[in-house]
Amino acid sequence: MSASFDHLPKLHSRRYDTTSYLDGDQIKVVGVVHDVKPAGLYIVDDPEPLGIHQMQVVLSVETTSLTIIDADVSFSINPHEQCPSITEQYRKLIGLSVSRGFSSKVRELFGGPRGCSHTTALLLAMGPVVTQSLWSMSVVRSRDTGVNPFSSDGADIAMANLNTCHIWAEDGDHVAQVRAGTSIDVPVWITNRYKELGRSVDEWTAHRRTN
Repeated sequence: MSASFDHLPKLHSRRYDTTSYLDGDQIKVVGVVHDVKPAGLYIVDDPEPLGIHQMQVVLSVETTSLTIIDADVSFSINPHEQCPSITEQYRKLIGLSVSRGFSSKVRELFGGPRGCSHTTALLLAMGPVVTQSLWSMSVVRSRDTGVNPFSSDGADIAMANLNTCHIWAEDGDHVAQVRAGTSIDVPVWITNRYKELGRSVDEWTAHRRTN
């Protein structure tokens, strides 16, 4: 449960919205950053919130190498007429890998005066979405291949998460179990959702063993 601060004057809202899609041998990642000031803050008596930034990034990522093969940046809302002149700078994303070292490379290429701070922040939020998409992509493809990414047969898919957090530390118990070929633990969100549906999680466990 999140804390409520509605009794305090609101200063600023930022929203990131990133969605990925499987397009043949590519992952299309669409990201938008939107900054909003509360109603009446900048323009007295204005009843509507005021959008001050809205930038969109569309990345085309090759699924096997996780290399960016196309990048498009566009601005819908910006404070200065000259702001959109930086969008072509982001073509330098082409050829980069979105796996290891992506964040540091983005900061190197587009940090400070070399880019738009809002677009660069959006890119840093988009990189992990590609990693999160790998299992989803494998679920889609498993309908044809029969390899379930949540079973021991999907260990190579799981290992894409190696060293991404403390759970996936290469010397940790979880990775040891995956390497040993034992089934990956049932995610908490799967367990909770089955409870909400009034169904047994054993149903999901059985399904992943037979598919």
